Amino acid sequence: MGFRNGYTRFAAGLALLFGCLLTNPTLAAGLMTPANSSLPPLQIREQHVTVDVEDGYAITEVEQVFHNPNNQDLEAYYRFPVPEKGTVAEFTAWIDGKPVIGEVLEKQQARQVYEQEKAAGREAGLTEKDSFKAFDVKVQPVRAGQDTRVRLVYMQPAFVDNGIGRYVYPLEEGSVDEKKLAFWTANEKVEERFSFTLNLRSSYPVDALRLPKHPQAKIQQLGSQQWQVTLDNRNASTTIKGKGRSEKGDNNFAPPATNGHPPSAFTLDQDIVVYWRHQQDLPGSVDLVAYKAPGKDRGTFMLSITPGDDLPPITTGSDWVFVLDISGSMNAKLATLGDGVRQALGKLRGNDRFRIVLFDDRAEELTSGFVDATPNNIRQYTQKIMQLQSRGGTNLFGGLSLALTPLDADRPTGIVLVTDGVANVGKTRQKDFIDLLENHDVRLFTFVMGNSANRPMLTAMTDASNGFAISVSNSDDIAGQILNATSKVTHQAMNDVEIDIDGIRTADLQPQRIGSIYHGRQIVLLGHYWGDGPAKITLRAEVAGQEKTYKTRFDFPAQGGNNPELERLWAYATVQDMQQEIEYFGEEKDLQQGITDLGIEYGLVTHYTSMVVLREEVFKEYGIDRRNTKRREIEKRAKAQRQASAPSGNRVDNSQPMYNSNRPSYSSGSGGSGGAFGMGALLPFLILLIGGRLRRRH
Repeated sequence: MGFRNGYTRFAAGLALLFGCLLTNPTLAAGLMTPANSSLPPLQIREQHVTVDVEDGYAITEVEQVFHNPNNQDLEAYYRFPVPEKGTVAEFTAWIDGKPVIGEVLEKQQARQVYEQEKAAGREAGLTEKDSFKAFDVKVQPVRAGQDTRVRLVYMQPAFVDNGIGRYVYPLEEGSVDEKKLAFWTANEKVEERFSFTLNLRSSYPVDALRLPKHPQAKIQQLGSQQWQVTLDNRNASTTIKGKGRSEKGDNNFAPPATNGHPPSAFTLDQDIVVYWRHQQDLPGSVDLVAYKAPGKDRGTFMLSITPGDDLPPITTGSDWVFVLDISGSMNAKLATLGDGVRQALGKLRGNDRFRIVLFDDRAEELTSGFVDATPNNIRQYTQKIMQLQSRGGTNLFGGLSLALTPLDADRPTGIVLVTDGVANVGKTRQKDFIDLLENHDVRLFTFVMGNSANRPMLTAMTDASNGFAISVSNSDDIAGQILNATSKVTHQAMNDVEIDIDGIRTADLQPQRIGSIYHGRQIVLLGHYWGDGPAKITLRAEVAGQEKTYKTRFDFPAQGGNNPELERLWAYATVQDMQQEIEYFGEEKDLQQGITDLGIEYGLVTHYTSMVVLREEVFKEYGIDRRNTKRREIEKRAKAQRQASAPSGNRVDNSQPMYNSNRPSYSSGSGGSGGAFGMGALLPFLILLIGGRLRRRH
């Protein structure tokens, strides 16, 4: 898919709509509730979250204790949002006081085994993936009047953008299906003990760390490359909620309570977002993390390229098309939307123009073609927006189609689509949206808001159009997201990026196609390699119509490595690529089987595989190999070995640097909560930005 683009022509303004939009109420996730909804909900007694960020990826362990207050045994559901690019590595249930790790089977087989054990009255658990939205887990029997302990472990890449790293612990479900969510969120409070610990070990010095919406967090710097964040409701003198509100306004805990009362409940109603900022003036670099199991010739690697700051700025003006969702779910948000558009239009320059397109069940244009961004026009159309009434469904395709026709071929164009939902009227297939974008030769920039947004489809659309996606949480620093976005559309991009690795055999690279790399972004490649020794790395790209080449040399290791998690990360990236093909071309048996095989081999919950927990002796009865249990043992030992030593660097281009300039970063004051790291209000909607209308190069 995809197409090759020539000169990049787009302007500043991605930040246009963000500043004034207010946070809307959201629903919690990661909860357990009885299958029989007429029964009182289970109580969440404890939740303990441990996050380890190191070597380009994050491992999250969530352990929860539920209490069944009912006088009967029951089956319960547990639901957790799918993290961005996250894959479940473990679901464990405690049986007879001992933890039992789940194993992955083909989806229908796993469901059949679970139902058989349920009918026999024996303990069992089942983890399935609900499309792009959530991991759903069934656990039974939850004994009357007793506690049930479960643990979920997932892994995901940890990217750095413009020197800023970001981790999100997802708790907000997203409000796509409020009726369903009302069922799942019967109880959202941790009654006794909540703790969140993030351990950051970086290859490069970190000078600040921040939690925008949890100012009561305790932040400790353990070294120039090692930090720790903790949240714990035992140590709060006031009620600590997911919103992060307490009487303490700094990033430190209040003193422990001394009045003898139990800890205040922690409400699971908001994502926990952690930012870290690398030291300024770090060089552009190439980093390599590799793992090769003992006795194996094939290894797995993660190659991270952080470009230097050598992309020139763009100064041209632009046209803007605002595509606004006025469907029924936007009812309470239209006033805020109108104020947001007003401020966004106010940011345009004198030679800019704008159009406004509305959509619900159908699409219509509020303006009559492009109008000049004069104060009078801005005031006139803002008043019209403020008078809008919500109605109907969400015909996203219709709104986007109207926005793309007509466009002025001689002017760069940005299209801002504002919606809080998922397409449910008209064309809704991923293929239809990708074909539409290819026919109009545009680039798509996506702000994905909400853990239940259709992130896979939106990401596929951006990939096909050489754009980029940025996820946004209600717990984010919106000013920080603005800085990230505007730095990309105010600078030229590296287009048609290709990377060659010579001197050593490599294969199975993910992503298969890199496309464009924007200002401040890293290039991260996962793949397999054979043998060891020196390799020559060449990066080729087009910048402002000129071919550019970057080169370096370094060695691939022969043995070992303490990062076995790379195998799962590679496998899941490959699964996502296969799933994207299925979404575009339709169900295909070879791709389905490929996903199933990778899921079983690497212990991944996918659209076609599920994880089942059984009593130890029952695994043997069914002849189920405990391969995921063995893999988790290897990963846990490796993690312990890494943490036993100080953080080490992974840079491999020291002797022959690929870049002569430093990497992009933001200038700011020092400290974990001040300077440019202290930022404002949050974006409450899913925002898609299509920018930079380009000529096609044949």
